[in-house]
Amino acid sequence: MFKQTISNLTRIRQVAEVLIRYGFEDVVTSTPLRRLVTRSRRLSWQEGEQAVFETTRWQRIRMIIEELGPTFIKLAQAMSNRADLLPQPLIDEFEKLQSNVPPFDVQVAKAIIEREMGQPLEEVFAEFDDVPLGSASIGQVHRARLLTGEEVVVKVQRPGVPEKVRSDLALLNELVRLTAGFLRKQGLSNPQDVVDAFERSMTKELDYTSEARSMEQFRSLYENYETFYIPKPYRELSTARILVIEFVSGCKITDKPQLLEWGLSPEKVAETGMDIYLTQIFEFGIFHADPHPGNVLVRPDGTLVLIDFGMVGKLSKQQKYAFAGVFIGMARQDPRGMALSFRRLALTSDIPDMRAFEASLGELIEDFASLDVKDMSMSDLADALQNVIYNYKLQVPGAVFLILRALVILEGIGKVLHPRFNTFEFVRPYGARIVAEQYSAENILSEAEYTGTQLLALIQTLPADIRQIVRKISRGDLRVRIELSGYQLLLHKADQLVSRGILAAVSVALILFAGLSLLGRYPAGQMPYYRGLPVVTWYSLGLSAFLLLILFILGTKKERRPE
Repeated sequence: MFKQTISNLTRIRQVAEVLIRYGFEDVVTSTPLRRLVTRSRRLSWQEGEQAVFETTRWQRIRMIIEELGPTFIKLAQAMSNRADLLPQPLIDEFEKLQSNVPPFDVQVAKAIIEREMGQPLEEVFAEFDDVPLGSASIGQVHRARLLTGEEVVVKVQRPGVPEKVRSDLALLNELVRLTAGFLRKQGLSNPQDVVDAFERSMTKELDYTSEARSMEQFRSLYENYETFYIPKPYRELSTARILVIEFVSGCKITDKPQLLEWGLSPEKVAETGMDIYLTQIFEFGIFHADPHPGNVLVRPDGTLVLIDFGMVGKLSKQQKYAFAGVFIGMARQDPRGMALSFRRLALTSDIPDMRAFEASLGELIEDFASLDVKDMSMSDLADALQNVIYNYKLQVPGAVFLILRALVILEGIGKVLHPRFNTFEFVRPYGARIVAEQYSAENILSEAEYTGTQLLALIQTLPADIRQIVRKISRGDLRVRIELSGYQLLLHKADQLVSRGILAAVSVALILFAGLSLLGRYPAGQMPYYRGLPVVTWYSLGLSAFLLLILFILGTKKERRPE
């Protein structure tokens, strides 16, 4: 424990120095991190002129993330999908981040595979390619052939990754604890929640069995689709640190010359890909969240193949309806309908001014309504929607941003293959289908059944709850706890007014006492006088003046707002 604490302090000091080097000394000097950086280092930085100041603040943040390493890069990549938390310029910078990590030694990879499988490679694989197909911050992929003849790929986790990630996650939690107040002032109201969500995501990504389960779920959903294929995971050969998957040959979906050579229509391939993806969102509510060209392959017969299921998004039925309602409201030029759909979609529906919100959505609709269909861009719409979400601090499911990002990627792919590709033309029929599904007799019956179940549960538990309350009242044990939040500033001001009122009252009382002391008749020799006035009068006036000076200083002093 002590050793880990020392390690964290050393790493935090390194982080603080990186922050200062890139011109973010305010993050350090405004938080307890300042205690970890020597004054001489801070002064030398503040006096020096560095070329880093020629870049924007958002670019410098990206540079910091790149220097801090893979875990921080992955956090930034995850945050690039959260337009409700970060401004668009910072998201644009985070999208440039790449985990360019060289492959590790193949002998180490083989040792990990043998240890995980509990047997030599020769007893499982007839062939194993020493040159990896690709590498990333978490692991790398090798091609192989099983003794039974099947071609496979083996994903192997890097040595020491779980320990490194756990160490960096502990560091992130410590950094958030030290800088939470500063981050809240910058507009990030829930930094600890963000780190907690990232920790859950990283924990899941480090367990390859989770990816295998996602692949099996997709294979089950699409088992009857002839134009779409998901590679088979070999669960019996896979563990948390290695994943064995069926090898599927094909070309990237954007390889137009190869598609034409195979006699395939690029336009048809683009349309099939978009239909499959929209089916994932609006029909099944579970979707592949990273459909970049390297993860979408095309076979010679035109079948589309999705690989790498490390990132999967999910929408509940109600979220699916609300998300579709946003697009439907926009198509109908109905800002109120869009606002209500956003409100249903948001995890918390606290929108202070619904009229201003509807007005902002009305402006968005006007901007896009004036455009011809061929001029409309999913990228522009996604940016506009994300700006609205950020400006109004709406907390919406993270899956929404994954969908918008994926639609932008798919639009880019579509325009490579299809000269007249338009994302909105594909979304429109799905929107109509969602409306029909939402108001279908089957769905209404399902909602009524759910509501009835909830009411029945309430009716069943209510008598017992009432009896318990009455029993506590009769015994005098009923206690009501009231907790007020958000009144700290008001209470602080009230405390100030009471304190200053007491000082003012004492000052007035002393002044009145000084006046009354002048009217007194004192026996000779019992009351000393100074300049013709009793000494007690001078004491009263002096003390009163001192209290009034304190009141004046308190009234003019600019106090820090309490947290």
